[in-house]
Amino acid sequence: MPDTIRQIRPFVSAVLLALLSAALGACSGGDFGRTRESMRSDDMHRWLGTEATASVGLRPSQFQLTDEERQLRDLAYPLIEPPLSRPAWKSVFGDYKALPSPWRQKVVFDRTMYGRTLIDEPHRSHSSRYAQLIEDVRNDTTRFEPFFASAIRVIDLDKKRNASMARVSALSPKEREDAVERMQENSLIIQWVQQCLEQRVSSYRWALERLVIQAPDGMAADADRLIGELAAQTANPPVAAQPVYGRSVSVRG
Repeated sequence: MPDTIRQIRPFVSAVLLALLSAALGACSGGDFGRTRESMRSDDMHRWLGTEATASVGLRPSQFQLTDEERQLRDLAYPLIEPPLSRPAWKSVFGDYKALPSPWRQKVVFDRTMYGRTLIDEPHRSHSSRYAQLIEDVRNDTTRFEPFFASAIRVIDLDKKRNASMARVSALSPKEREDAVERMQENSLIIQWVQQCLEQRVSSYRWALERLVIQAPDGMAADADRLIGELAAQTANPPVAAQPVYGRSVSVRG
């Protein structure tokens, strides 16, 4: 028996070491909902413009992103990524992915998905579900102003870009195309965020209604007030991007 134990110990140690290494390697992918460092780059959200333009049959601009355009895309992604779409276990095994734009015909908005996820995920109590809902709504409200402040700057610069093209000497057709395509990209990204905010408000309201009938709680009043504030902001954004070629977006569901 001692000989058998001595033979098993090295095997068990090797297995434990392998599991520990895998866990540490996975943790390098990011924790607490943060994107792993290997995914980070200055232009990590550049794909937003490519996806938006491709989804309506346009081409993306080949111009490099300006600082303002890069910031617009960085601020847009947290508002585009659906809330509760990144469970805790995914933060380790791959937490960042490109998302389809709202102009993709196969994209169907389900206003119940957020609420069903919120209710079905394990929680210590219903109050923690209310707390999660309140936190998600508050996060969107906090992100609202920085994004639209960036959008205002980008749209203002695009207006100046458009006006200056008539005065640029020897402007090539390719340069003109890239300039127009970049302005279209920026406009589509802003519209994309506007639609996502409308969808979030609809999802949050559905979730709150279900929580109230399943587990009435005084926290419902706070959640309702915050959702109302976000809805008011969303209905009256400080800037509205003009639809590209008249192709506006709308919310269904």
